[in-house]
Parts: sequence; structure tokens; C-alpha cells
Amino acid sequence: MDDGQARERLVLGAHWGFVAFFAGIAGYHLVTLVMSFLLSGRFGGYDPLELRDVGPLLILAFLPTLVLGLGPAIGSRVWGQGLRTDFGLRPTWRDVRIGLACGAAALAAGYLLNLLLLAVYGTDGDDRTFSDVSPSPITELSGTADGDTIWLVLAAVIVVLAAPVTEELLFRGTLWNAMGFHRLPSWVILLVTALVFAQLHGEAARTIALFGQGIAIGLARYLSGRVSAAVIAHAANNLPPAVLLFAAR
Repeated sequence: MDDGQARERLVLGAHWGFVAFFAGIAGYHLVTLVMSFLLSGRFGGYDPLELRDVGPLLILAFLPTLVLGLGPAIGSRVWGQGLRTDFGLRPTWRDVRIGLACGAAALAAGYLLNLLLLAVYGTDGDDRTFSDVSPSPITELSGTADGDTIWLVLAAVIVVLAAPVTEELLFRGTLWNAMGFHRLPSWVILLVTALVFAQLHGEAARTIALFGQGIAIGLARYLSGRVSAAVIAHAANNLPPAVLLFAAR
């Protein structure tokens, strides 16, 4: 099967893509809302999520991201032909090569764009860097006690393995397929999915860098015609920051 046939096969049945995409987004915001309510301490004067250590609570911060993949997974099962057929989730060596190359490009894009933004705008009044403006849960985990190393390991696994799968199923999977089904040009799909990817992270200071990284990761899907290559690119992009956390402990 050539690349053109592979792309056509992945788009086949993508009439349900927008439904699955918005279901994933709705689930993300619903879980975020519920967690915010529970963690606010207003649940009848009792917080069921109150735990002895901070690690488990910080792991919960990843739950909305993991829910993103539910819409695509359910849509593929109900209306599609399964995750492997609808999204090409069985990686080939070609996917690995393309994914690693695009993952390296995503890392470079994020680094260079953040440097450019710092050069143009500098740091704000309290001397924070762009990475400090909206710290991620895994960054917070790096400051936990030594006994919480297991939570840091679990967070790293989620960041490097689980999150790339769920996010790519949503952005370079259902959203990409849905727009392809409606015959939008590939370059438009690449830009739109990168923009939505950047916006969903909710980190205003990093939006431009995330957009550049989204384009690089999207190129893996564009060049291979398969979501698995984008997952590998996303995982490669997330790996160095996770590894650096252990080096800093």
C-alpha cells in the first residue's frame, strides 16, 4: 500500500471525526471542572482527594489530558474500524524514522522560539522565565520530597508515553481525519491542528512555541499518513524535559 492509499484509508469513515473530537474536548473540560470543584475543598466540607502526600494529587492533574483520547477511542469502536485501522497506530520502521526526525525538529522549534520570545520580551517583573509562567504537573513533581520519586517516575511515563497517544489521537487523528474527509488542503489541516494543539495547552506565554512544535509534530502525520509517526514525534519531544527532571534531583 503506497502513501496515498494509506492516507485515503485513514480518512475513510472520518465523517464521525468531528463528533469524536468535540467529545474528547468536552470530556477534557468536564473532568477539569469536576477536579477543580473537588480540589477547592467545597465538597460538603470534606475533600475526598485530600491525601497525605502531594504526589498523587499532582498525578491527578494529568487526568484531563488522558481523557482526551476517550472520544477518538469510542468513536473508532462505535463507528469506525478500530484504532489500528482508523489511525494507523501500529508503528512501522518508517514511522519511527519520521517520528524521531520530526520530534527532534519539534524540540528545536520550541527551544528557538522560546529564545526568540525571551529576546523580544525579556522576563517579567518578578524575573520568571517562560517555563515558570505556567508550570506543568511534572515540573511541580520535581520539587516533591525524595520519598515521592515513584510519583515522578509515573508522571514521566505519562508525559512520554500516555499523553502523546491521547493528544495525537485527538489532534492528528480525529481532527485531521475529519478535515481531510471534507477535502481541506493538507497545509490548512497542518496549521489548524497545530493551532488547536497550542491553544488547548492553555499556556499563553508558550503558545507561539507550542504552535511551532505542533507544526513539526504534524509533519510526521503529513509525511507518513499515519498517527503513529506523530505519536513517536510527540514522545521524542517530551522525553528530554522528563529526563532532565531526574538529573536535577
